[in-house]
Amino acid sequence: MAIEGISHITLIVENLERTAILLTSLLGAKEVYSSGEKTFSLSKEKFFMLAGVWIAIMEGRPSKERSYNHIAFKISESELEVYKRRLEAAGVEFREERPRVQGEGLSLYFYDYDNHLFELHTGTLEERLRTYGKAANP
Repeated sequence: MAIEGISHITLIVENLERTAILLTSLLGAKEVYSSGEKTFSLSKEKFFMLAGVWIAIMEGRPSKERSYNHIAFKISESELEVYKRRLEAAGVEFREERPRVQGEGLSLYFYDYDNHLFELHTGTLEERLRTYGKAANP
């Protein structure tokens, strides 16, 4: 018996269409399902594929509280500014980046319309572990 991987990520959103545009137009997700007015689960929903990850959005009352809980997607460093400009044009709210140790990659944090925090990150786990190892043992 073993966990095989992440099945999917579900986010509760107030407006399915608005979030669908964010996922498809800004992040490049592909919409693969819309329940329309049907509710097979708890409410109307849409499914997307983004970098091999199934993301489900369901209509509901999202959290009014913001936290550092987030979903991070890997991007290349050369695309960071392209995504930043695209997100700025869409009017999303950015979160200030946390302090970084040189070598762990760059990040762009932003909130969607329902207080979900997303990160576009240029580093890898291996780079971070290597960098932290160096920082821990000067």
